[in-house]
Amino acid sequence: MKISRHVKNITQSMTLALSAKAKLMKKNGIDVVGFGAGEPDFDTPEHIKIVAIEDIQKGVTKYTPASGTLELKEAICKKFKRDNGLDYAPEQIIVSPGAKFSLYIAIFALCDPGDEVIIPSPYWLTYPEQVKAAGGTPVFIKTSIATEFKMTPEQLKKAITPRASILILNSPSNPTGALYTREELAKIAEVILESNITVISDEIYEFLVYDGEEFVSFPSLHPALKEKTILVNGVSKTYSMTGWRIGYAAGPKEAISAMSRLQSHSTSNPTSFTQRASAAAILGDQSCVEKMRLAFDERRQYMVKRLSAIPGIQCATPKGAFYAFPNVKSRYGKKLAGKIVQGSMDLSNILLEDFRVAVVPGLPFGDDECIRLSYALSMEDIKKGLDRIEEAFRSI
Repeated sequence: MKISRHVKNITQSMTLALSAKAKLMKKNGIDVVGFGAGEPDFDTPEHIKIVAIEDIQKGVTKYTPASGTLELKEAICKKFKRDNGLDYAPEQIIVSPGAKFSLYIAIFALCDPGDEVIIPSPYWLTYPEQVKAAGGTPVFIKTSIATEFKMTPEQLKKAITPRASILILNSPSNPTGALYTREELAKIAEVILESNITVISDEIYEFLVYDGEEFVSFPSLHPALKEKTILVNGVSKTYSMTGWRIGYAAGPKEAISAMSRLQSHSTSNPTSFTQRASAAAILGDQSCVEKMRLAFDERRQYMVKRLSAIPGIQCATPKGAFYAFPNVKSRYGKKLAGKIVQGSMDLSNILLEDFRVAVVPGLPFGDDECIRLSYALSMEDIKKGLDRIEEAFRSI
């Protein structure tokens, strides 16, 4: 059977693969601490679940409009006005089965085969795979711990060629936790406004920001940016609703219409009985969001302090999301558990197999010098897992 070139070029999600391996070890009775999770460990708030249960009991289990219900779109418009000072109409909103799918159809709607899509590196590992699926060419802008994993306007200018069509911007970032300041985003905006580039701004970690830093939604910086930006967000990270699969995007009516046509011929509508509950999450009591953020902040501070104290690890302080992305290159070429560590893949496998701790290698995120650790798990597990990592590094 012939497999298309587009699909052959797509690699498996490394985060899901390692998570599956760790889960299998746990199922077999092995005590594994998993730092791979990309989802909050909290339960979905009760007031949100109640609405979904009510809708199931009422029979709200049929098709909805392919791009989402008007009620949820109106709630999203109110959210953008309340939190970001942005005015959108319901016809400028699409609701998708997860923010990942919102990104997917945005890229497909905007990217022609052969187009270049600029992606700052390190990056969420799905971005380049979605670009390749659309026939585009990922172009990476390399950043490092020295620049807090943020690109400069000069780097962006240099990356823009006649074939460049999209910039994917993610702040706060997965995997680094990097957060662009208002001033930094304003300088990037100047470059965008002078070019023909469209921005896909992934703002899924909007409410997970620390140290008194300010989150700034990219299209809020200048009125003209709204016509050049697809803004992607969702309820997964903010309200601990990862399995509910509700993401959304806002943008120019023509682009959202194109995305809606594509979605109508792929997934049809988002799940019916999760939509009113998502509106309740967006418009309801937001104290649950702050409660989770404060818990993440406590874990973040502890994790960074512990990692930074381990010989051979250099860890930048993440300003957002729930990930640390420490540099571990100094231990490459050395032996650990009788095996030579050649890169982040080797290190991650050894840590899992010999020290019973699951981290995610930096290689699929575009930086083989680092590993990713999520702090979306209990403080007890964080302490136990970091004890094991410290044991491993001190034995190198």
